[in-house]
Amino acid sequence: MGDALDIMQVAGVGAAALVTEMVRNTWDSVRGAVARILRRDGEQGAGQVLQLIDTARQQLVDSPESERGTVEEQLRRDLLIQLAAFLQRHPDAAQELQELADKVQGDDEDSGARTSVHHNTNSQVVIAGGAINASGGFHYRTPEAGR
Repeated sequence: MGDALDIMQVAGVGAAALVTEMVRNTWDSVRGAVARILRRDGEQGAGQVLQLIDTARQQLVDSPESERGTVEEQLRRDLLIQLAAFLQRHPDAAQELQELADKVQGDDEDSGARTSVHHNTNSQVVIAGGAINASGGFHYRTPEAGR
């Protein structure tokens, strides 16, 4: 595709961003941005897709915590299909959807974890910005043992 954005990649990134935002208090602003993008299908088409998205969000919010991961995965797949079909009809929207996904991801990274640890004698604190592979195990030493 050259310089053009890959529609399936953008649809996947967009779907993941939407599902992530559905359970946050920023959902209304993200939903508004999605509505503006979807208006390329006209008010009726956009309304139908937004209705599906709203129903999916409610399903996610109402799901028990133990089932949340499964529900999120299903919603990502469903949204991927919807967004890919939309982007096939409106490839000019790919850049706008990519920018929305990038903004959502950037806001998430900017929020970062903030941790304050006090009085943790004889314990360890591990803070990671991503996945931790502990297949080799963790080996802790007291500060004195490391000198």
